[in-house]
Amino acid sequence: QVQLVESGGGLVQAGGSLRLSCVASGGTFSSYGMGWFRQAPGKEREFVGAIRSRGSSTYYADFVKGRFTISRDNAKNTVYLEMSSLKPDDTAVYYCAADRNPVRSMSGSMWPVDYSYWGQGTQVTVSS
Repeated sequence: QVQLVESGGGLVQAGGSLRLSCVASGGTFSSYGMGWFRQAPGKEREFVGAIRSRGSSTYYADFVKGRFTISRDNAKNTVYLEMSSLKPDDTAVYYCAADRNPVRSMSGSMWPVDYSYWGQGTQVTVSS
């Protein structure tokens, strides 16, 4: 069983930055595609970005391009979400998720249903 634990959330002013971390335990982290999602109150969970299982290839939702960066350190079983130029609309609970499908993990997925494991989430609040 894979467990994911996010950290790094908090309160930040608009224009500020935060770095979220997600540490995985159990399983083979390097073989998983990793995704970041977020959910604001009253809204659906939405895709933020993902990093493929091989190498460091990433892709992002349009609304975060140029502001957010995802990276992973397989030696530390950790995936990161670096967020800058934060806006009040970025306020949400942020979740990391792991896709264990060996083929799909090499291409990545933006669909929550493709991810088998989820963290508990970390709150990010951006004040105006």
